Amino acid sequence: MAAPRWFWCASATMAVALLLIYEVPLASAQRKKEMVLSEKVSQLMEWTNKRPVIRMNGDKFRRLVKAPPRNYSVIVMFTALQLHRQCVVCKQADEEFQILANSWRYSSAFTNRIFFAMVDFDEGSDVFQMLNMNSAPTFINFPAKGKPKRGDTYELQVRGFSAEQIARWIADRTDVNIRVIRPPNYAGPLMLGLLLAVIGGLVYLRRSNMEFLFNKTGWAFAALCFVLAMTSGQMWNHIRGPPYAHKNPHTGHVNYIHGSSQAQFVAETHIVLLFNGGVTLGMVLLCEAATSDMDIGKRKIMCVAGIALVVLFFSWMLSIFRSKYHGYPYSFLMS
Repeated sequence: MAAPRWFWCASATMAVALLLIYEVPLASAQRKKEMVLSEKVSQLMEWTNKRPVIRMNGDKFRRLVKAPPRNYSVIVMFTALQLHRQCVVCKQADEEFQILANSWRYSSAFTNRIFFAMVDFDEGSDVFQMLNMNSAPTFINFPAKGKPKRGDTYELQVRGFSAEQIARWIADRTDVNIRVIRPPNYAGPLMLGLLLAVIGGLVYLRRSNMEFLFNKTGWAFAALCFVLAMTSGQMWNHIRGPPYAHKNPHTGHVNYIHGSSQAQFVAETHIVLLFNGGVTLGMVLLCEAATSDMDIGKRKIMCVAGIALVVLFFSWMLSIFRSKYHGYPYSFLMS
């Protein structure tokens, strides 16, 4: 027996009503989500147009970086720039971060795919506590989807904080390539021109007597300075751009020696240069004591001083080596 017509009409009406009951809230929630996302992107674009690096406190960070929805990545620098924090590295890293953010903001490829932001410890200490962060500066990429992974934290102590190195890391994490454009720096050419002018002036003044160009001691000293600079790691600093030192913003403790064999601080290269110079000076004194024509008393003093310099600075050098290469079994005088 066929069902009455009114039964089919009632069933169709109920089906349509149920469909509307479920579809309308979903569509409304989707529209609300899109509106919230549009407002967040518009707000970030407005701030970026005023300042490429957006300063954030705890509320802005939670609303624009942590809370969904989000279809953009945010590169956040956690730092401590206030003077009483005495974080020299933070200031240096901030300068490079500003150069990178400006390069992206004024690039022809600029879009709303990524934004640059900064959280200062004195303006967002709650953010540091929320992320269990106890060092600065630190760079973290908050991706468009999901939570930051291990690779989204920039290895500052390994790569350094130069804008070019950070740009490569961003390209790896977001597929956004940023061409770093630095403001013109005329200090290098000016110093080179001044040096050439001084050398040219000395050559002109001594044009009647050019024997100083054949001075073995002068050339040996210049070569020795170059060797000491290269063996201490100055070229590595120039390529990687590491921080001068590392200061913990909570404890205030400053590290001048990097704890890993894969990286170094600028201060560390200066210390190594000093120690290498001390060992070299000691060896020079020993050679002079053995070959000079001075009286025996002065030669003994030079010999003792040379041995003391070699022993002292070599021991310090070995202690630095042990602190970086954990498990190294040998030491001399001090550990």
